[in-house]
Parts: sequence; structure tokens; C-alpha cells
Amino acid sequence: MDGRKRADIAPGIEVNIVLKEDQRTGKLTNGFVKDILTNSATHPHGIKVRLEDGLVGRVKEILSK
Repeated sequence: MDGRKRADIAPGIEVNIVLKEDQRTGKLTNGFVKDILTNSATHPHGIKVRLEDGLVGRVKEILSK
């Protein structure tokens, strides 16, 4: 599942995100959502989140519900 809908994302779920510095390469970073930073219901590039380790990026894949 992709991460373009805010309703699909909740704190504690496992996701793959793309960090700002990795947008050109598309390298994904795995982690668990701590905070949801995007306020709108959807975003074409993925909902922006902060992971539990403090990294911030846009959700590309949702791995667990």
C-alpha cells in the first residue's frame, strides 16, 4: 500500500519512507511512525512523517497496519 492517504497512516505502524536527501535516488528508509506531519488528507508525493528515530520523510510504502 502506498502512503498518499493520511487515513492509512497511524503512529506505531511500520513504513518505508524516502528522506529529502534520497529523493533523487529513491532510497527507502524503514521505521515506525512517531508523528504525522502532513495536515491534508492526501498528498501526491506521500504523507510526511517523523519516525521513532527522528528521521523525517514521505511515506512510500506501508508495511503493517
